[in-house]
Amino acid sequence: MHDIDQQLARLDQATVLCIGDLMLDDFVYGEVTRISPEAPAPVLAVTRSELVIGGGGNVARNLASLGAHCFFVGVVGEDDSSASLMRALAAEPLIEPHLVVDATRPTTRKVRFVSEHFSTHLLRADWELAKTISPEIEKNVIDRALALLPDVTSVVLSDYAKGVLTPRVIRAVIDAARKLGKPVIVDPKGKDFSIYRGATLITPNRHELAEATRRSAVTDAEIVSAAAELNRIVGSDAVLVTRSEEGVTFVPAGGPPIHVPAYPVKVRDVSGAGDTVVAVVAAMLAIEREFEPAVRAANAAAAVVVGKRGTATLSIAELRSRLLPASSLAAEEKIIFDWSVLDERLHEWRRRGLRIGFTNGCFDLLHRGHVKLLAQ
Repeated sequence: MHDIDQQLARLDQATVLCIGDLMLDDFVYGEVTRISPEAPAPVLAVTRSELVIGGGGNVARNLASLGAHCFFVGVVGEDDSSASLMRALAAEPLIEPHLVVDATRPTTRKVRFVSEHFSTHLLRADWELAKTISPEIEKNVIDRALALLPDVTSVVLSDYAKGVLTPRVIRAVIDAARKLGKPVIVDPKGKDFSIYRGATLITPNRHELAEATRRSAVTDAEIVSAAAELNRIVGSDAVLVTRSEEGVTFVPAGGPPIHVPAYPVKVRDVSGAGDTVVAVVAAMLAIEREFEPAVRAANAAAAVVVGKRGTATLSIAELRSRLLPASSLAAEEKIIFDWSVLDERLHEWRRRGLRIGFTNGCFDLLHRGHVKLLAQ
């Protein structure tokens, strides 16, 4: 664990090139108190909305939240969603966007309608054109990616099947990265994973693994067998299978598999958890080419973000607190507080007309500047 702690402390030295499908995540929160008289559908009384960089851009956000630098190459349209993404990216000093504008296609946008209190997704509406980019745009993407490769320490291909990661883009990036000795981590989509041949690590979920290998992937043994077959198909160094509530399974091309169980956690939202896994692995491998610490850190990171609302990120302090024994943490890192939980509690208490008071411990909270607690 001490080695992991040292690697976490060095993540600000990592520079990662992320190439993939950029999108705008729009979360609309509210409460459902009645059914529409016009149709048998719930009526969401909207209380707030939140715009977040999504898709492959969420990998970039997670890298930045860990202190790593990220060059992001992607494609956007010429529309309001593109403008919103540009503003959001400009607010992230550790993300350097290299975007190609394609006026013939919309910027991908996903709107999720969510119950504020229960964190339940009621409906999702998508604006997208899941179509391969044109040869001209494709060349621009390749040129930008290859120009940035010498300056990075690892590469992520974040494939959401929206058309940016064409076979030609994938082949050009993987071949160039291998020549430069840069690890390539792939978050795959589709059924033909042979297009990712030569990648260092590929990270399917078990459903994607089953489809790509045409094998059952339910039990531990089946997942290991299917992952070994995928290693053969892709020629990768290893496969990392994400298994939701069952954690992750790491299967190297040579050597025994490793099953890492999930942490016990109250799941609020799984949106973007796979992006967090990929970001942590890419940042860790950028520092040191050791798979096991990267896999264990990624599993811990997923446990943190699924306990948050929306497309979430995490900090180094949150990752260390989840991953390392309490005895190894600094005093301030031993205090873990989830503001979203408090928001829910206060909302419920106010709805019930209860009065809220504080006793011993308030002075410490005030001393730390958490006046938000008392204000609410």
